[in-house]
Amino acid sequence: MDLEKRPQQTHPEPRPAGLRASDADRDRTADILREALAEGRLTAEEHGERIDGVYRAKTMGELEPLVSDLPAASGAAHPRVAPEPVPSRPSDGVVPPVADENMVAVFSSSVRKGRWRVSRRTHAYAIFGNVEIDLSEAIFEQRQVVIRAISVFGNVEIRVPENVSLRGNGTGVLGNFEVDTLDSAERDAPVVFVDGFAVLGNIEAKAKRGKIVRDLHKHLRRHLGH
Repeated sequence: MDLEKRPQQTHPEPRPAGLRASDADRDRTADILREALAEGRLTAEEHGERIDGVYRAKTMGELEPLVSDLPAASGAAHPRVAPEPVPSRPSDGVVPPVADENMVAVFSSSVRKGRWRVSRRTHAYAIFGNVEIDLSEAIFEQRQVVIRAISVFGNVEIRVPENVSLRGNGTGVLGNFEVDTLDSAERDAPVVFVDGFAVLGNIEAKAKRGKIVRDLHKHLRRHLGH
């Protein structure tokens, strides 16, 4: 009598330490580190040092030690609710058409950074000048924020935390308009929309490595009344 052969279960073998790391591998490692920082498992200094190591790493063997002492590295990451799709434009009626705050730099500079409350709509004008908007330590009291940037022979630089979403829609005329799209893994995370145009100037928006909004959901619920 022939006995039925049952297929043996196979487990994926760990990838060789010398295997070249992909951008996706580096992004997954950075996500684990961001989670650990938000949970208080890493200090800001430790997180910053490890993030630097992530983006310097060329192989899997260089990535693994950066998260080997964290639970998510062994597949024990907490389950997350899938985030809602990020809209490409602000929702109707959510952000006012008139700016709550104007930043103007004409042959000068204008800077917003540190701990400050983000307006629903900010207009930035750089005319032969420089505007810097750093949201990496800012307080978000709403989920949708619009920054309209206009640069004429000037420069507008925008930096956001890594756990918000970032969208852009603009034009460069003999100039540069560059927004690095960012999708937050956090449900209902704030979305920063950057639009405008650059004429013989530069507009740039991207995430600031190692910076996150702490207790994002708790903070938003407190201000939004949920």
